[in-house]
Amino acid sequence: MSGALLAPEAPALVLAPSDRAPSLARRHLVDRFQELGIADDFVGRLVVTELVTNAYIHVGVGHIVLRIFPDVRDDLVVIEVWDQGPDEPAVRSEDDDAEGGRGLLLIEQLVHDWGVRPLNEEGKVVWARCLR
Repeated sequence: MSGALLAPEAPALVLAPSDRAPSLARRHLVDRFQELGIADDFVGRLVVTELVTNAYIHVGVGHIVLRIFPDVRDDLVVIEVWDQGPDEPAVRSEDDDAEGGRGLLLIEQLVHDWGVRPLNEEGKVVWARCLR
C-alpha cells in the first residue's frame, strides 16, 4: 500500500455482513473524520459506502473490518476495508446500460490512490487514500 503507516491508536469497526453495514460504516467515518479534524467528509462517505457495500455483496461471509487513519507522511486519510473474500475488486469499463458496477470507477476518480493488499491469512484489504 503506497507506504501509508497505521497509527497504533486507529480504532477498528467490526461489521457483520448485512445491509446495515454501509450505514454503520458511514457513521463511523463521520465520527473519525471529526476526531481527525477533517471537515469535509463527502468523498470519505462515498468511498466507505462503496468499499463496505462491495465486501457485503460480493463476499457476504465473515466480518468486515473498517479502519480510518491519517497517512503519517502525506496530508491524506486512509480508509481500509478488510474482508475474507479472496477475489480482488476490479474497475469495470463504462456501460451505460448496466444497472450497477460503476462504484469503483467513481472511486478511482475521487481518491488520491487506491488498491488491494492480499493477506497471508485469509482475505484482503481494499484501501483508498483521500485528501484531508
